[in-house]
Amino acid sequence: MNRVAMIALVPLFLATPALAMQDHSQHGNMPGMTMPAQPQPKANAKPRPKAPPPSPKKAVTKLPAAPQATSHSGHQAVPTENRSQTSQANSVQQEMPPKDGEAHAGHDMSEMSLSSMNHGNEEASAEVEIPQTPPPPPATDHLADRYFDSAQMAEARHMVHMEHGAMNLSNVMFDRLELRPDDGGYAWDTEFRYGGDIHRLVVKSEGEGSNEDGVEDAEVQILYSRAITPYFDIQAGIRQDFEPQSRTYLTLGTEGIFPYWFDVEGAVFLSNEGELLARAKGTYDLRLTQRMILQPSAEVTFSAQDIPELEIGSGLSSVELGLRLRYEIRREFAPYIGIVYERKFGDAADFVRLSGKNPESTKVVIGLRAWF
Repeated sequence: MNRVAMIALVPLFLATPALAMQDHSQHGNMPGMTMPAQPQPKANAKPRPKAPPPSPKKAVTKLPAAPQATSHSGHQAVPTENRSQTSQANSVQQEMPPKDGEAHAGHDMSEMSLSSMNHGNEEASAEVEIPQTPPPPPATDHLADRYFDSAQMAEARHMVHMEHGAMNLSNVMFDRLELRPDDGGYAWDTEFRYGGDIHRLVVKSEGEGSNEDGVEDAEVQILYSRAITPYFDIQAGIRQDFEPQSRTYLTLGTEGIFPYWFDVEGAVFLSNEGELLARAKGTYDLRLTQRMILQPSAEVTFSAQDIPELEIGSGLSSVELGLRLRYEIRREFAPYIGIVYERKFGDAADFVRLSGKNPESTKVVIGLRAWF
């Protein structure tokens, strides 16, 4: 029975492809269904021109993929349609050619050195000449004078000018006020200054003596001092000696600070007797601590001729070397102790011997350095 059923189904299997390939034109006879008319070919239709070949696309540098976020918790999922639109927009944006001024868009510049991006700035700056012209003159038309009294504003500007470096200051320095216990001697070296940064009045006084003989040397200098560099002044004026004999000198000298903070001063003196002298001094402050200072000093005297009455010989006349250790209780008040070595040379030594004195001596000194 089964065989008979299988044999009966064979024609059905063979007829199925034929039914599938049957013409659909007969569907127009189906009730309730209208088929569109088939388009008729036009007579003598001209062939369409061939489309031009597509231009080759420019090479597009793809941007590196953005790093994936480590966590997307709490983010809303993008719908599938929006995701496809976003990917299409990104692809279009990547394929667009760079605009003007964006020639470096998409380039990897991480390996470029900054020196290669100088674009000739060093050469341009080296070729520019710096003008060597004087500064412009100070302004004379002041805007404040339009709204306030001009005399009051001029006074205010003068006060500002004085408070910023143009004011006059005074200073009294007792560089040496010392006693020499060995022979009961004493000495002083003081200075008074008044003026501004450029122009000053300087009064100096120095001398020495003993309890037995009284004042042996005493002089006073009145000088005009003018700054010629930030570290040096030139000085000119008059020197008056009172002991051992009265003499008046024209004075021309300089005073300042050498590199490494050496305080130096020097001067030449022309007396009313036609005598020419020269003197040079120098000191240096060696700070052992913030308050304890060791100060070596030197003073040298020269003369153009012999002056027997003053015990001065021609050439190198005398040398004085000192070493003083002071302690600054305050910057303005510092007691000290030291040692001083003096020696006469040449004819000056002979003049001292004739007076019964020793041309060479070493003395211990104690004293005070103060200023206000």
